[in-house]
Amino acid sequence: MFDPKAIDDIASRLAGAIPPGLSNLKDDLEKTFQAILQGALGKLDLVTREEFEVQKLVLAKTRSKLEDLEKRVSEMEQSVLNKAEL
Repeated sequence: MFDPKAIDDIASRLAGAIPPGLSNLKDDLEKTFQAILQGALGKLDLVTREEFEVQKLVLAKTRSKLEDLEKRVSEMEQSVLNKAEL
């Protein structure tokens, strides 16, 4: 789901922020950062862009149908009111 290259890049940046005196720990920290990021991101309840786009289309279609139904109900209500006035 997540681009491993992006996770590697973030881990590398975090490891790069380590002070020079701790550079001997850089590789270990980078691997630890990668594991933490993958674990944390894996626990998130996320959807892919494709799934999101599909749901967006479904929502737009549903919204359109709802608007049509609201219009029809309004017309029916108006018709009933007009008949009641006669």
